[in-house]
Amino acid sequence: MLGWALTFLAIALIAALFGFGGIAGASAGIAQILFFVFLVLFAIALISRAVRGKPPV
Repeated sequence: MLGWALTFLAIALIAALFGFGGIAGASAGIAQILFFVFLVLFAIALISRAVRGKPPV
C-alpha cells in the first residue's frame, strides 16, 4: 500500500512539473488517502501484535 502511495505521489509530481494541475491534484489526493490507510493498518497491526504478547521485531 505504501508503494502505491509513493507511485501516485510520483505521478502527481511529474504531472505538476508538466502543468497538468487536475491530474496532479487527483493523484496527490489518492496518494494522501492511501498513505493514511497505510498508517491506520500499520497501527492496527502493531497494536494487535502487542496485545497477543509478541514483542515487535
